[in-house]
Amino acid sequence: MDFLLDRIENKIEFFQAYDMKTLEVKINDQIDNNKALMLDVYAIQHHIVFDPNAGKMLYSAVVHFKVK
Repeated sequence: MDFLLDRIENKIEFFQAYDMKTLEVKINDQIDNNKALMLDVYAIQHHIVFDPNAGKMLYSAVVHFKVK
């Protein structure tokens, strides 16, 4: 039986929160986790929309990680 180790070269993750501070904490925690995989932030996109069900703003972000 062969044992193969493949390296992750690209990873895209999505985050949501109802306040900007919580969103920032979630993203920073995942950045630290992905450093162990030798991935750095390549690009970030963020959006803000009004959530009528919750009655408040919903912040979302897409973070693209790439190998160093």
